[in-house]
Amino acid sequence: MTSSLHLAKLHGLGNDFLIALDEAAGGPLVVDGDLARRLCDRRRGIGADGLIHGVRADERQAADGVDVVMRLYNADGGRAEISGNGIRCLAQALARHRGMTAGVLVAETDVGRRRLVCEPGEDGSTMQVAVGMGRPVAGPAVPDEVERALTVRHATVDMGNPHIVVEVDDPGAIDLAVHGAWIEDRFADGVNVEYIAVDARDRLRLRVWERGAGITEACGSGACAAVHVAHGWGAVDDRVTVSMPGGDAVVIIEDDGTATLQGPSVHIADLTVPVATDPAAPSDRVAVEV
Repeated sequence: MTSSLHLAKLHGLGNDFLIALDEAAGGPLVVDGDLARRLCDRRRGIGADGLIHGVRADERQAADGVDVVMRLYNADGGRAEISGNGIRCLAQALARHRGMTAGVLVAETDVGRRRLVCEPGEDGSTMQVAVGMGRPVAGPAVPDEVERALTVRHATVDMGNPHIVVEVDDPGAIDLAVHGAWIEDRFADGVNVEYIAVDARDRLRLRVWERGAGITEACGSGACAAVHVAHGWGAVDDRVTVSMPGGDAVVIIEDDGTATLQGPSVHIADLTVPVATDPAAPSDRVAVEV
């Protein structure tokens, strides 16, 4: 038996995601890393930096104010704990499905609950979304080989996912496919690599190599990691515009040390892909075939 799966494609500053919502499907969906690899392939699939499964909150979660549970798969099929741009895209997709133009949504993630404040954007396809990203803490130890190779200021950060922030004169001069990939490969669990340059107390530039996705136009959690590190170095204030190839985001270091990420999410398209009922699964679950 065949049916169809609705996907929404959105991007946050060029960091693009496919969103599959249980709520839109009317029942739980089977989504996994293999599906993510196939859908996110930019030549043989639809193309995206990641696939997000918006799981319907259970009764306990819903009673506690949770609107959706986020399950994020990178383009390589690996699970990721959080994405600042991805969760903002998820918020817009859910808001659009519910007919909301503004309001507050709460998402349960692998690293805790995140509150998302949605406001209208400059046009009907854009929404401004602010998300509390939690408290940045010290990240993984830097492998000796990386420590020896980096002769510039750097630090690791845990935003729920791992980051290493490296200060350079010009992020645009870095060959991310070489240097970013090399650094990621030397961390046992991978790492997001952010190259930054501080331009003023309230502005820095960033380019990123993302774990499991490679070169992307923006990284929300990476922007928060970068501002947290630069703030700790005394190089920036507590409200910073982060300029990335895909556009600008604002990161605020709150009084309690948590980070808030603000920026646009843009709806690109609604898509339908064929699905088939999985005879091994309960009758209310579907498995996707691409």
